[in-house]
Amino acid sequence: MAEERIFPDGASLIFGATGGIGRAVALEFARAGSDVAIAWRSKKDVAEELAREIESLGRRASLHHCDVTDEKALGAAIESAASEHGRVHTMVWGAGPLVDQVFLAETTAEQWRRAIDVEVQGFFNASRAVVAHMRAKGGGSIVHLGSAGDLRWPDKDGLSVAPKAANEALVKGFAREEGKYGIRANSVLVGVIEAGMFLELSRQGVFDEEWTREVHKNLALKRWGQPEEIGHAAVFLASSKAAYVTGQQIAVAGGYGI
Repeated sequence: MAEERIFPDGASLIFGATGGIGRAVALEFARAGSDVAIAWRSKKDVAEELAREIESLGRRASLHHCDVTDEKALGAAIESAASEHGRVHTMVWGAGPLVDQVFLAETTAEQWRRAIDVEVQGFFNASRAVVAHMRAKGGGSIVHLGSAGDLRWPDKDGLSVAPKAANEALVKGFAREEGKYGIRANSVLVGVIEAGMFLELSRQGVFDEEWTREVHKNLALKRWGQPEEIGHAAVFLASSKAAYVTGQQIAVAGGYGI
């Protein structure tokens, strides 16, 4: 019996693929039968290692250097991925810097500007560029990796939650306006995941035992999430199994916010 195909020919383009969560997402797309275009900014060695892992799973991988704050670089990365694979059927937006944990009133203008430039301007410009490509190819999917802070405000995480909240509005806007072209847009709300930023800030002592106890009180499932669980949700939203799903959120956050 032939394996069911849930993606068209082409590739999923992953922004933020060299981070802990992004890497897991890229691998889940490969396991689900998609070739993968890896967008990277500074971690070339990590990107190359990820490409080898993807190819070991029997899928094609390509590398695309890109600073997401540069609109021209974003367009070039999307064009390069499309040229390499024939089509970008899915764009996953998981780009973002290590986020300083500060109260809103103590956030500097420079910190805020940086968060908006990467998270919001980057997502907006990438989405505009990929939409033009997807229109010409008969459709596609945008998957935004957002924040479970959209459900319940986490103190000191405003530099992540607030910009991503702006992107939640953009997700709905692209879903509404581009549906007639067969383009869908959805969001995965990411909770506390044992990867990437959470592990790094834990190593730095930002998240201590008291923080852990308080967060666990707000979780229905008393454990941290795993990065591949974000990948499972992203793959579903991008695949043919979610062909009638657009403008929606799936929270992968252990029940945070309920």
